[in-house]
Amino acid sequence: MTQNDDLLLARPVRDSQSEMNEIVLPNDANPLGALLGGRLMHWIDLAGALAAHRHSRSYAVTASVDHMDFLVPVHVGDLVILRSSVNRVFRTSMEVGVKAWVENYIVEHSEHVSSAYLTFVAVDKEGRHLPVAPVIPESDEQKRRYEDAGVRREIRRAHSERRRSRA
Repeated sequence: MTQNDDLLLARPVRDSQSEMNEIVLPNDANPLGALLGGRLMHWIDLAGALAAHRHSRSYAVTASVDHMDFLVPVHVGDLVILRSSVNRVFRTSMEVGVKAWVENYIVEHSEHVSSAYLTFVAVDKEGRHLPVAPVIPESDEQKRRYEDAGVRREIRRAHSERRRSRA
């Protein structure tokens, strides 16, 4: 078996699971002391990239981000915890789920801030698309996310087709 063959062997979701932590500092916040939405989006993109890189074992670039809502405010001094994993692989692209939590570690309270589904494409140093190993969902939750990723992909494709037909 060659190294390239080894890269395309299916791997479990747990191998891609990543966690990233950020303390909200004043330069991350608006004048009201609340985390800027764009900063959270940046952190979500980075957390998603961690999972995509881990799974694909290659460079991965962001192709799309699905809808995002900001559910609760996050303030200077809060800890933001971002957890990510690959939900499903589609030849050269991967859907990655990222969930962000805010934790006030002083009062031991945490809340869900936002979730997002991002699509990453594996590429080489020249930007050419690379095939990605399949992902193996193991838990019931991972299997649900795997199936839902297929549905979301069809919705994204249909939306893309509508945009192209209007042009």
